Amino acid sequence: MTVDWTEIEIKETVADYFAMLVDDIAGRSYNKAEHNRALHAAIGRSRGSIEFKHRNISAVLKLLGQPVVTGYLPAWNYQEALVDAVRHWLDSNPDWMPIPQWRTANSVAEDGAEIGNGAVLPDAPQLWFGPPPSQLNEPPPLDPAIIAELGKRYDVAERDARNRALGTAGEELVLDFERTNLMAAGRNDLARKVRWTSREDGDGFGYDISSYELDGRTRLLEIKTTNGWERTPFHISRNECRVAESRREEWHLVRLYDFARKPRAFTLRPPLEAHLNLAPTSFLAQLR
Repeated sequence: MTVDWTEIEIKETVADYFAMLVDDIAGRSYNKAEHNRALHAAIGRSRGSIEFKHRNISAVLKLLGQPVVTGYLPAWNYQEALVDAVRHWLDSNPDWMPIPQWRTANSVAEDGAEIGNGAVLPDAPQLWFGPPPSQLNEPPPLDPAIIAELGKRYDVAERDARNRALGTAGEELVLDFERTNLMAAGRNDLARKVRWTSREDGDGFGYDISSYELDGRTRLLEIKTTNGWERTPFHISRNECRVAESRREEWHLVRLYDFARKPRAFTLRPPLEAHLNLAPTSFLAQLR
């Protein structure tokens, strides 16, 4: 007979998982087997049971829009108490994962170096763009009621949206990517004109960056950044949807994910309804 894990056992296992995750994201060496042995000695659970619980934690973190330990593939049939324990750890450690401060071409420019004047490009990671996720790589089906309840208690998209430092860092990385690509193609004239619209002009234009194709056509980029996986939900405003529709040929949604570890991205083009399930999440209420 399988006995549910106790609150203490879950708490110890969650803390152990995050200890590994912090090292994993930072690129520091750690030994999963040693962690497993130490946890086995502390709580008495079998090593196989501990490893499976770690995989359960990966599943919960995926749903909460957080990175996971490399190699611990999500196991979706998790104990409900595990969700509360992971949420409690995250709420108690809000600064557990520092946002990378990439030294980008933009930061070089702000230090006084003109874009395209022969200055050495900064040490920003190469941003990898891939195809949008397809239906084929979705996680195994979960009880919709569980997903809905989790969404009520922990709004993943809202947390990302409120994290201004994360959003700013994502925008700056894409800004660097745009300028670097134009410079590499010999279009320094266009690289100089790339504009960080949301920072320089205000956050109401329906896009964050105004860039260019190599032939000089305008590219309007709206950046959505998360530390989670590629299917982490995100918020998009009514104004962004309106601009996407009215400027279809120019507008691009750039989804950045796994930002803290190794930023990757994909692009969505209007019409957005072809790619996204758009659900209203709030209403403006006024007295009659």
